[in-house]
Amino acid sequence: MPDLESFRSETRAWLEANCPAEMREPVRDEADIYWGGRNATFKNDAQKAWFEACLEKGYTVPEWPTDYGGAGLSPAEGKVLKQEMARIKARPPLSSFGIWMLGPALLHFGTEAQKQRFLNEIARGEIRWCQGYSEPGSGSDLVSLQTFGEDKGDHWVVNGSKIWTSYADQADWIFCLVRTDKADKYRGITFMLFDMASEGVSTKPILLISGSSPFCETFFDDVQVPKDYGDGVTGYVGEINRGWDVAKYLLGHEREMISGMGGGGGMGSLGKAVMPSLGEDAMGRLDDPLLRAQLAELDVEALAFKAMAERFMDELKAKKNHPATPNMMKYAGTELNKRRHELIMASGGSEALEWDSEASNGGAKSRDWLRTKANSIEGGTSEVMLNVISKRILELPDA
Repeated sequence: MPDLESFRSETRAWLEANCPAEMREPVRDEADIYWGGRNATFKNDAQKAWFEACLEKGYTVPEWPTDYGGAGLSPAEGKVLKQEMARIKARPPLSSFGIWMLGPALLHFGTEAQKQRFLNEIARGEIRWCQGYSEPGSGSDLVSLQTFGEDKGDHWVVNGSKIWTSYADQADWIFCLVRTDKADKYRGITFMLFDMASEGVSTKPILLISGSSPFCETFFDDVQVPKDYGDGVTGYVGEINRGWDVAKYLLGHEREMISGMGGGGGMGSLGKAVMPSLGEDAMGRLDDPLLRAQLAELDVEALAFKAMAERFMDELKAKKNHPATPNMMKYAGTELNKRRHELIMASGGSEALEWDSEASNGGAKSRDWLRTKANSIEGGTSEVMLNVISKRILELPDA
């Protein structure tokens, strides 16, 4: 404990010295998030300085080993760093599907050559990944996917399509599930890695009711995927035809990532956030008692969710977690986030319905509310999550 408190003091001092004031402000738009990648640009000098300081310290991926670009922090030290960053409301220096999803899968299943190359590129923000999982007709029943890779000896020729591929139009590489054996539903899928600039890869953005979207359709037309990129870096993770093992492991991390929105991010108390719209009563409280009670209930549930998430992450790092825990977190987190934005809309009244003005930040409240409708679909529908919880955790009999 004394060592941990010493680390906290050192971390607090380092953050105060290196995190610019601009990087402690709430995220207002997409440009406030730094995703990295070969075409990345910084919004301003503060964003660049914050990223470079964290990169030098290993804090873009603090708990990864130093050999792979991390700081080699223990789980306890990593928790302290997160707490101290949350205390000053510091933005993440780098956001990446490579950090949240592919990285953990490579750490678990990847070869040493893959780790040395891809993990370091992820940590340095040099490569931006997207996820090729869902297909038209293969969403919740993911193992029914039909994108096929024909074995040509030293490479596959991949044909098919994916849907809801977040940021596919901006990604450098894709981690992709491809059927390589049509005879076996589960042991006929390979987890491939390939460049989105490859000949035959194309994307088409999908417009949502919010007026914008990170989602894309992704098409593969005779795409050649090497089995070996040289220096022992294979173009697939795990074993050929055993990609479902990797996919399931990665899905757990994806669902934990999505569930994180349940805590509200850096929003803090929702009651305080909507105070300007509702006004105060004589005692300095929100002027609407019914809405005040609903907002207080949500704040309490968000704190409870954060405590649950912290416990689950500790269990995961200690390898004592239940396999269905990510499903529970994903369901609770996404449903809580949907309620949060319903209350934000209710608190804003007619002003929350505004769509275009500068005063409303381009209709941010209404667009964010509409966007949350996808929360209970992406990463596994709420209905499927409840089915898994009932079978794996509650051990209920099949209907």
